[in-house]
Parts: sequence; structure tokens; C-alpha cells
Amino acid sequence: MGLPLRATKASCARGLIAGAAVTFVLIALGCQQTGAGRPPAGTGTSPAHTSAHATQHTSAHTTATGPATTSPARSPSGAPPRTIPSVRDFTPASGPGWRPGSGSRVVVDLQGPLADEARLIAAELGLRTASGTARSGDLSLALAPKQSGGKEAYTLTVDKGRARITGPGQAGVFYGTRTVKQALRSGGRLPEGVIHDRPARAQRGLNLDIARKFFTAEWIQARMRQMADLKLNQLALHFSDDQGFRIQSSTHPEIVSAQHLTKTQVRQIVALGQRLHITVIPEIDSPGHLGAVIRAHPQLQLRNAGGTTFQGAVDISNPASARIVDQLMREYAPLFPGRWWHLGADEYLALTVKDPQASFPKLAAAAKERYGPSARVQDLATGWLNDRARLARQLGKRPKAWNDGFFAGGVVKPDKNIEVEYWTGRLKETARQPLEYLKEGRKVVNLNDAYLYYVLGEPGGFTYPTGERIYDEWSPAILRGSTPIADKSLTGPDRVLGARFAVWGDHPEAQTTTQVAQGIRLPLAALAQRVWDPGKPPLSWSDFTRLAERLGV
Repeated sequence: MGLPLRATKASCARGLIAGAAVTFVLIALGCQQTGAGRPPAGTGTSPAHTSAHATQHTSAHTTATGPATTSPARSPSGAPPRTIPSVRDFTPASGPGWRPGSGSRVVVDLQGPLADEARLIAAELGLRTASGTARSGDLSLALAPKQSGGKEAYTLTVDKGRARITGPGQAGVFYGTRTVKQALRSGGRLPEGVIHDRPARAQRGLNLDIARKFFTAEWIQARMRQMADLKLNQLALHFSDDQGFRIQSSTHPEIVSAQHLTKTQVRQIVALGQRLHITVIPEIDSPGHLGAVIRAHPQLQLRNAGGTTFQGAVDISNPASARIVDQLMREYAPLFPGRWWHLGADEYLALTVKDPQASFPKLAAAAKERYGPSARVQDLATGWLNDRARLARQLGKRPKAWNDGFFAGGVVKPDKNIEVEYWTGRLKETARQPLEYLKEGRKVVNLNDAYLYYVLGEPGGFTYPTGERIYDEWSPAILRGSTPIADKSLTGPDRVLGARFAVWGDHPEAQTTTQVAQGIRLPLAALAQRVWDPGKPPLSWSDFTRLAERLGV
């Protein structure tokens, strides 16, 4: 993970808007009606089904915070609203569409599970919330448990001067509100008709290294709001590495860096994630990348037969190494109530030498003692991974690990229930191909370092990825390099579960946090498009970037 060490993972391979203000924006967009229940004219009249891919176009350029001085262009008749990601299915109907007017409300059961979603979209549109029956001019939200498509699907119906969002789960209804927000910003109204929308992949998000480059809670929360508008649902925090340990600890305060997030700040981040339907995933990377722990506990340092130390790697034959990692996992599990725990497991340097058994006789002896005479150092490392995965499950978590923590041909087999997060590997020429993991029946998440790694300082041949390459070339089936897995039966949404864009802090001073935010903006938007809609993107890249500017994402 860095040329110090995530030049292991990077250098050697990886990386409420106020209601009044929004009302002003909507007025500027031409979205405000002169009276309730009087939506604008000019929507399409064709009752036939229209593909979003065939009809979505861009509108006039605007800034991220509001429209330009020119009036926004209308969507073509019968076209779906312009959004990022694009809606997957739209059936137009005859009618004027919907936009909020002076008497419009967001109608929901204010004592029910969608109250937060209603209050957020109401604040963003400058409307008030209400319970009861929707009337002309209103936007209503409701759960429909029997509706198909899964918990993140939604149906948005515009008919007779009303807009209604329904879905089988809260997340889907929330995503429907994101479509409403974007449609009003891009085109001034919601077109008459019905949208059926759902994501192509279940896991969609951002992986953020806060261990080597510290990002404030405010910066992280700003990215989460951006992610939510893009319908991204995961934020993975890599908070422990050789250069820093960035979350307050009560069990081991001695390992915590001066710059860190307090537990109160983490709870605020997690609470925001829950409101925005973003799961925050913690990662304590082990048994490599533990330099911050080793500095406070040097007795855990891995040394070879000659006494040479290996940065960030702990001695996995020493029970104290496992003990401290397990204590930290137990401490932090309640802080992160989401379903996943990331175990790391990449780039254990004992396994990057030519002959691990000869170089690390203590590890080799421990492997044979625990797993039998045929066991090797890789089996001891695999046993470490399985032990941490077992603890994660005991803590109510689903374990994840980097692909280079899974070894083939050993006495000990990696637990098949650990999700494989595929980036590539420190030694690219020997890293196992993604096809091997898929053929083993493993579930994989795509973090292809050729497209999805934003490595600060661009070490080891990395370059800052562009949204254009992701948008035009990449798909979830492209797990390594630029070639997709040929067997489509192995890359469906039940096998390649999704993807995350990753920021790695190899050279933390190479960019300011403001520069990072700007640099990842369009790549995140492009990723959101490709993991939501499995088809060819409906817009050219230049049109997509203009739409992103108008939407402020």
C-alpha cells in the first residue's frame, strides 16, 4: 500500500440547502408556479414507452450552485428528466408535468418512516410538509412493500398536477426525491408520465483513505451529500495505516494520531449516512499497514531471519498481534452499525519475498505447528484472515478483504463468505486474475486500480483517473486492466456486487482537500452512472459534464 507502503497499494499498484435559497434557485429556473395545481405546459404527449437511453439530452449550461442567466432548455417532448445517474425506464403521458407552486406541499405520514426523507426534499425545494391526502400541486411519498425492484427501487408518477414517489423501501423513495430535485434543476419540471428506476449494482460508493491524509468530518460530510444526490450508498473509511490512526480509541489511545476524528464526529458521520442511505464501512487493515500500531508497540514488528524490519507488517506468529487488532475491532463495531467490516489483508510483506519460508523461519514454524507439516507462511496469513473474518461475523458484520489477501493452493483456504474487493495487487505481474475468484464462486466488488484509483502524488505510474475514461470505457465487468471478463454469467449483479472509487493518500501534501474534492467530482458522477444503469450512457461526455455542472454534482 505505499512506496513507503501504499506504494504497495498505490505506488506499486493502487489510490440543508436553506429553503429560501432553494426557492430562489427554483424561481430562477422557472420552476415556481403562480398558483398551486397549475403545472407548466409543454410536456410530451406520446403514450408509448420511451427509452431513457434514446431520449435524454442536455440543457443550457449552469453553475453548480444555480442556473446561468439563460433559461434552462426543456427536455424534448416525451423525454425522461435529465438526471445523474439517468433514469432507467420512463413511460411518458399527455399532460403538463409537475413543478412546485406557492401552495405545494410534500405530503407524507409525518409520524412514519419517510418523515426524514420528506423533510429533506421539502427543505431543498422550499416547501412545507404535511400529513393527509395529497392535492393538486403536491409531491407525496409512500412505501409500497409489494412493489417490485428491491429496496432501492422507486416509481415516480406525475399525473393530474401531482407527483408521487413510491417504493418498497425507504432508500428507493429517497432516491426518487433525488430524481425530483435534479429534474427541477435541469429542466424546471417533472415530465408527465411514470418512471420506474432501480440500481444495476447493489454496492456503489467511495473508498477514502483518511489514515495517510486527514480529512475533516465537515469535508467527509460534504462528500456524502454529493454522493447521496448521485444515489451512491457506501463510504468506506480506511482509517488505519503506517502513517496514521485516525479515530479516537479508548482501548488503545497510544496509537491514535494527533489529527483524528473523535467518536462523536464519527457518530455524526454515521448518522448523516443513515439519513442519506449511505453505509459507512470501517477498515482496519491487517496484518500489513499497521505501522501506527507498531510505533506504539514495537514488539509486534515483523523481522526476517537477519533482523530486517518490514514496514507496517506485524509478526502474525505473536498472539499479541492478533489480540490488539481484535480489541480494536470489538471497540469500533458498535460505532459502525452497518453490515460490513473491511479486514484489509493486502500487501503483507512477508509474502512478497522470493522464499517466505527461508526468510521468515519463525512464521514458517508457526504455520506448521498450527496447520500441519505441509503448511507454509501463506497458510498462517490465511488463518489470520479467517480468524478476523470469524470475529467480524460474531460482531454482526459481513467481512470484506482486498483480493491480494486471498491465496491459492494452500493448506488453509480463505473463508468463502468474505467479499473480495478487487483492485489488483502490489506485484501486478503475479497478482491473481479476477476470473480465478469468480470461478471459485466468490462475490467481488470492483475497485479496478486502472480506472478507480485516485492516488495522491501519482506515484508508481498512477495518473489521476478521469471521469471521461470511466464513463466511456469502464463497466463493472472490467475488474482489472481494460478488458472485461468475457463470461457474462460471472459478472452479473449477483457476482460483481458493485464498485467504489478510491482515494489513496500516498503523498498527502500533493493536493489540498479542496483539490481532491474537485478532482473526484466528475469521476464519482461517472461511476454513479455506470453502476446504476447497465446500458450505454445516454449522453456524450461533454453533454454529461454540462449536466453535472447544472445539477451541482
